[in-house]
Amino acid sequence: MIRSWLSSPSQRLFPHSPVQPNRAYSYDAALNERFSFQVGIRDDHEDLSKAPWFTEVTCQVDAPKGWQTRVRRVGQVPVNHRNTLTPAEEIDGVDNYPGFVPDPLFDETLLKLPPAETQSFFITIVPAKRVKPGAYQIDVKLVDKEDKKISSHKARITLHDVSIKARRNFPVVQWTYADQIIDWYKTDLFDERFYKIMEAYFRNMAEHGQDCAYVPVFTPPLDGVKRPSQLLRVMRTGTDKYEFDWADVRRYVRLMKSCGLKYFEWTHLFTQWGVRHAIRVYDGQGHSESLLWPAETEATSDTYRKFLAQFLPELKKFCEEEKILKKSFFHVSDEPHGAEARANYIKARTMLKELAPWMKVMDAISEIEYGRDALTDTPIPSISTAVQFHDEGIKSWCYFCCYPRGRFLNRLLDTPLAKIRMSGWLFYRWAFGGFLHWGYNYWAKCQTRELIDPFTVQDGLRWPLWAYGDTFVVYPGPDGPIDSLRWEAFADSLQDYALLQTLGVDNNDKMLAALKSFEDFPKTENWRLNARKKLFAALKQAK
Repeated sequence: MIRSWLSSPSQRLFPHSPVQPNRAYSYDAALNERFSFQVGIRDDHEDLSKAPWFTEVTCQVDAPKGWQTRVRRVGQVPVNHRNTLTPAEEIDGVDNYPGFVPDPLFDETLLKLPPAETQSFFITIVPAKRVKPGAYQIDVKLVDKEDKKISSHKARITLHDVSIKARRNFPVVQWTYADQIIDWYKTDLFDERFYKIMEAYFRNMAEHGQDCAYVPVFTPPLDGVKRPSQLLRVMRTGTDKYEFDWADVRRYVRLMKSCGLKYFEWTHLFTQWGVRHAIRVYDGQGHSESLLWPAETEATSDTYRKFLAQFLPELKKFCEEEKILKKSFFHVSDEPHGAEARANYIKARTMLKELAPWMKVMDAISEIEYGRDALTDTPIPSISTAVQFHDEGIKSWCYFCCYPRGRFLNRLLDTPLAKIRMSGWLFYRWAFGGFLHWGYNYWAKCQTRELIDPFTVQDGLRWPLWAYGDTFVVYPGPDGPIDSLRWEAFADSLQDYALLQTLGVDNNDKMLAALKSFEDFPKTENWRLNARKKLFAALKQAK
């Protein structure tokens, strides 16, 4: 017997998840808010020897006129182990590992349901423009291959009299790897097909609340030696003399703009984890992988200084011509640690101040001394120390990655979706200046050029140091990205951030008092739903 029910988008329905009560589903939303819910389906045949091999189930959705609907089948990926350093109560479906975990969202309205297995559809709704406040109904019907009804459900939606304004003064970036796009889709570096595919990815970012992307003017010096993905064409014209062709940089930046991205993050100018060397800059754009100087060239060498002295003024000119200088973010080096790295960072930063006094820099830096001593203009600490930066009055962004784990916020494959959905609330609570994550589409074996299959490998083949789900939030589709449950939950959290901002909620409002740190905060869906209802109730009372 096939049973179905409506479920929250913040719940993973594992293959072994039991049938849930078919309760009425309701949701409170703003007039222009994108929201989602799921349809859980399970074939509970008692006698499997007499059960069909599978049943084809199609999901049909009927919404009010003008409303946008999107139905996606929730796929499942194999996860070999639990992520480490995390207590059982902080793991979603703790008894399901190793096993299959719901995550990718395929644009398919049909699924094949075997007996004794749970699957689901993910339904996303956007109300019509100029919709009025009030109560609405969305009808969901499941049918078999003969179009015979299996079951039907109703979702009751209450729209409140507020439209969420665009988020302000909180850029969000997750590093985009152009080399991964080039390798996965087998483009000829930055050919026409590359730009067509990148457009799909840029639009996906904007649709999910990400408003900033990494611009690989040079190949990013991040996590190993990558395939050259250098937008800037560099020609050596003499000893320590260079010319630059900005055509591909300009096209890339303008494509970002046209897709709704507002901020531009530029390549780190020195190597990662120590600031020891100049980055790899290639002759031309790197087709032959011929470097302009040896890879071990020192960070502040005369060779590199002379190059930067020619490059940085042109970078400034380019940003001014494109009117993006004030919306650009510049880096020295990613995550320097220890005394040697600190000394190297100071030298590199000093050189940049001499060559480009106009340039403000920001870096992922968890040692608070960088903020106290103003070694970087905007530190980006890990959430494990970010609140300390805030409490000391150091303006900063924040980030998380494969660490910290445990009770901390994260977006791993075993992180409860309701916990991920609290991201925007936590970012808002301490008024950070932005958020950074290193992995939007890292589909390679750790620190190599070797592609992995994201549908079977989600740790860069580096577990337990790298966690399942850390390296990417989108899967590569035929012509663009395939979303994940984690990406949807994170995007919804940014929408909550914008709602709080639209309603003018103070960062220290008593409603947010329960958010004590990035590890001590409400992690149940009920808390967030009740908080939203209080916001809408206060809005109604104020009017």
